[in-house]
Amino acid sequence: MSNVNVAHYRDYHELVELLKSSGNTYDLEKIDKAYNYAKEAHGDQRRVSGIPYILHPTSVACILVGLGMDTDSIIAALLHDVVEDTDKTLEEVTKEFGSGIALLIDGLTKISKIAYANREEQQAESIRKMLIAMSNDIRVIIIKLADRVHNMRTIDCMREQKRRDKARENMEVYAPIAHRLGMKAVKEELEDLSLRYLDPVGYEEIENELLLTAKDREAFISDLKEEIIERSKSSISDLYISGRVKSINSIYHKTYTQGKTIDQIYDIFAVRIIVHTVTDCYNVLGIIHDIYKPIPNRFKDYISTPKANMYQSLHTTVISHRGIPFEVQIRTWDMHHTAEYGIAAHWKYKAGVSDKGGKTQSLDEHLTWIRKMLETQSEALDSTDLVSSIKTDLNPNEVFVFTPKGDVITLPQGSTVIDMAYHIHSAVGNRMVGAKVDRRIVPIDYQVKTGEIVEILTQKETQGPKRDWLKIVKTSEARAKIRSWFKKEKREENIIEGKAEFERELKKMGIQLKEKDVFEFLSKINLKIEIKDVDDFYAAIGYGGIQLWKLNQRIRDVYQKYYVDNDEPSLIVTELKTKNKVGSGVCVEGIDDVLTKFSRCCNPLPGDEIIGFVTRGYGVSIHKRDCTNVPKNIQEAEHPERWVNAYWLNSVKDNFQSSIHIFGNDRAGLLADVSSQLSAMHIMIRSLDCRELPDNKAIINVTLDVTGLDHLKSVMARLNTINGIISITRD
Repeated sequence: MSNVNVAHYRDYHELVELLKSSGNTYDLEKIDKAYNYAKEAHGDQRRVSGIPYILHPTSVACILVGLGMDTDSIIAALLHDVVEDTDKTLEEVTKEFGSGIALLIDGLTKISKIAYANREEQQAESIRKMLIAMSNDIRVIIIKLADRVHNMRTIDCMREQKRRDKARENMEVYAPIAHRLGMKAVKEELEDLSLRYLDPVGYEEIENELLLTAKDREAFISDLKEEIIERSKSSISDLYISGRVKSINSIYHKTYTQGKTIDQIYDIFAVRIIVHTVTDCYNVLGIIHDIYKPIPNRFKDYISTPKANMYQSLHTTVISHRGIPFEVQIRTWDMHHTAEYGIAAHWKYKAGVSDKGGKTQSLDEHLTWIRKMLETQSEALDSTDLVSSIKTDLNPNEVFVFTPKGDVITLPQGSTVIDMAYHIHSAVGNRMVGAKVDRRIVPIDYQVKTGEIVEILTQKETQGPKRDWLKIVKTSEARAKIRSWFKKEKREENIIEGKAEFERELKKMGIQLKEKDVFEFLSKINLKIEIKDVDDFYAAIGYGGIQLWKLNQRIRDVYQKYYVDNDEPSLIVTELKTKNKVGSGVCVEGIDDVLTKFSRCCNPLPGDEIIGFVTRGYGVSIHKRDCTNVPKNIQEAEHPERWVNAYWLNSVKDNFQSSIHIFGNDRAGLLADVSSQLSAMHIMIRSLDCRELPDNKAIINVTLDVTGLDHLKSVMARLNTINGIISITRD
């Protein structure tokens, strides 16, 4: 226990003192009953650190008091691990504390009693369950976030891999949710604590840099405060000013992903000014711009155009008399409470958030994204899709675009005009034929940017989306609506495509399944969407509701369990012999001991569908199935007999070369940012060149080493975060 930071733990006595001094009304008798119940249930249980377990729920409860939560939330925090980690049941808790508190606890309890194929699937189902509970009572996620914060404060005693797993989950799921709920303080603490374990070296470098400049920074902010108060005291009274430094995680992303130094980050220093009225906000803005020189294009008005998470403030970046740039945030006290605590500042009173024009949105309207996210995932086979949608749809980086009528639409950064069309309405997306941005026709894959006026061009008759749109859209909402259209309108086409894809997957695994046995086989796979017959299954593959690659392990497991020992199995598995030289990672069907080589025209990667072509004297050349040199119809090819089926071996672990083309806005440092990002990901660069294009654009061609298609996709996703990147394509 010598390595444990006990300062992060709070006992029940400290909790009671916080409750009494909070200024809120609490039922102390009921809270006392819950504490004694939890203490008895946990008994002598201890955390990995050796600390008595009961100190964890009391510490979580203390965090919730700081957020202003109610009696039931405090009780649920005290009891949140009782059902999962002791012999107490949910029924017993319901009997003792009522159904309301039991529902909160049930929403917080992980799914652990069902057998899942892997840990990721179980984790995703737990998140889905939590979101469902959260859509009914927002307190579920507020308690969960407080639990996460305390776990991260005390995670030093866990194994390194466990710490990294939790940190990654925070970055991908819980911090984005905290952002969407407007809980900035919670979001930033989760991100900073998680970064500490994901990149300890980078975290320490920034932390040390900030410590070295702490005294100078405090003096600088103090001087700014005096100047602003002196100039504004005659016109605005009761002005509150505080200074802050950007969070370590925010600095990290700007320094490491954009290749900047701390000196190049304009908003590392910030002054926050809090006043009583909206009118005073704009008056203070005028005073600030009168004192200091504003930096062009750095003003943002989130009062007239609030963020989706209810955040309201005026932002401007100016240059001090010492030549140091800093950000100024101006807001009212109500806006400040919402900015710091987000949904936690409003849930109790069902308060609305008023914009400058006097329009008020209810709290329920601000929570519609939860229900929308669950609805878009309702037809998905695999709940891991939900985690993926959280990563994109709740991206803290947002763009604000306008319709021709002046309405503001908020979308995740990287969203296309198609995403915007489906965000407006399904019918608009389905009838879309093009788009105009600032009155100019743009390509269908154009990514919208803040401040642009976007007009979606439609036709009266519904023409329906294109299948290629599924590869273009950014948001899960658009993807789900496109799949839904194909599901309803193109059933026959889906069945044909789905059946062909299913047969290809079985062939890769060496499984021969008779048509009459398919439905019986599928009934054993534990599909999570209802299928009445085989055609339903094929159609689901065709419209994208089922992604076969996620079913491969289940298919193998069902075969092993139900068919291998049958005397006369109708399911026959043919062992595909390894026909290639050891180490190539490819199996060629029907040819023994053959030399294989990867074609340079398409550079196939593990994960790509591949096919082989028997060359004269040089073995078998492996191509991607969609390579331009592969005939679409093999039977009509000039030499159909020379095209052979090929498959990736599961054991392939080699590195493969792949070429990508990065298209972006030409600017100083673009090439350096790309190479810096690749270096940070430990990617071996084989070649790299940059070429200037017309209209102030540039293209960077990179050949690099990756382990497969998934690895390449993750690399491209990281590169897409670089400022100025428009698109990235692969050979």
